[in-house]
Amino acid sequence: MDRKRTVVATAALLAGALALTACSTNRTETGGASGSSCDTSKGTLVVGFVAPLSGGLSALGLGMKNSADLAVNQANQACKVPGYKLALQAEDDQATAQIAGQAATKLASDPNVVGVIGTLNSSTAQSVAPILGQKKIVEISPANTNPSLTQGDNPASPSRPNPTYFRVATTDAVQGPFAAQYLVGKAGKKNIAVIDDGKTYGAGLAAAFAAEAQKRGAKVVAQEKVGEKDTDFSGVISKIRPLNPDAVYYGGEYPVAGPLSKQLAAAGLNVPLMGGDGIQDETYVSLGGREGDLATSVGAPADQLPSAKAFIDAYSAAGYKEPYSTYGALTYDATNVLIQGVTTAVGSGTFSNTTRDALLTAVQDTNLDGASGKVSFDQYGDTTNKVLTIYSVQGGKFAPVESGEFQAS
Repeated sequence: MDRKRTVVATAALLAGALALTACSTNRTETGGASGSSCDTSKGTLVVGFVAPLSGGLSALGLGMKNSADLAVNQANQACKVPGYKLALQAEDDQATAQIAGQAATKLASDPNVVGVIGTLNSSTAQSVAPILGQKKIVEISPANTNPSLTQGDNPASPSRPNPTYFRVATTDAVQGPFAAQYLVGKAGKKNIAVIDDGKTYGAGLAAAFAAEAQKRGAKVVAQEKVGEKDTDFSGVISKIRPLNPDAVYYGGEYPVAGPLSKQLAAAGLNVPLMGGDGIQDETYVSLGGREGDLATSVGAPADQLPSAKAFIDAYSAAGYKEPYSTYGALTYDATNVLIQGVTTAVGSGTFSNTTRDALLTAVQDTNLDGASGKVSFDQYGDTTNKVLTIYSVQGGKFAPVESGEFQAS
């Protein structure tokens, strides 16, 4: 999670961007560049967006929204969809499945919504994907990692449950084992306590980690659960402390992980806590995350990728108040995949519900040089890019340790 940049430029530095907020909606309509001769006579097409824009995970959601906004702005300036202007309509799901479902229903009722970027949480995606699928509306997630969203509930016999759903983030079927590969094989941890928050993302990630850690010879001394809104972890800590773990793996997100790390140390368990992309945020450290704690995240660090330089420079110039976050480059790519698909599907014609099959085919056939690297999808709608990165808290922030792919033991 790339929360390393503080954006200080003003919005005026984004050449020619014109943002108009439509009345009584979250839609931001973005016109062409100053003096642009773009033909927008066919009207406005809407790029939907669903993620937490308030609450504990808003640091991630706002960075995602801004990155999608940047891609829409640039597309309008370049007249990417002939005859049309694009508008971003961002909906706040508050990281809650029910609210996410309501947002999806709202977007699905608008015939001008060409597709939806999001969600952040796998649990919210479980609500959103079927609703959008009923209307053949493409969804592309920059952040969902639970494998069941694309391959169903039986890993031994994968079957795609949501044909209109895609993602540019690799899954926990890879991320969990990748963490175990490092923590057991390179960090040398052999007695590991595993804790998760019981949610779709956290529980799935923890299970994948535990299975691989045991395959690699580690002992999982405990498997415990906490609530996503818990603040006192003395109960679970008292259970694992006598077992003398040399590391704790947490499946969940930073609002719990940071305080949990702090309370582990206060209880005398001065061992590293490791988690997935849900904890790899600067906020984790401010909430109590400690030096030497570890996290995995999808992809390689954007600020170390030559392919992401143009995105980072444009984001900085745009003057967004929030950093682009872990999923910024991935969101930018997801939005550009959708825009490219719309351009291909519409051609010189017009967009309507009859265009949705062509749009779905265009997205499935994506071959894009994105900010995060090559973007393409397999038969399940999963990204073919399986790169992940290990991060360690160093000097009060997450620093990348190494990037690579999971190597089966």
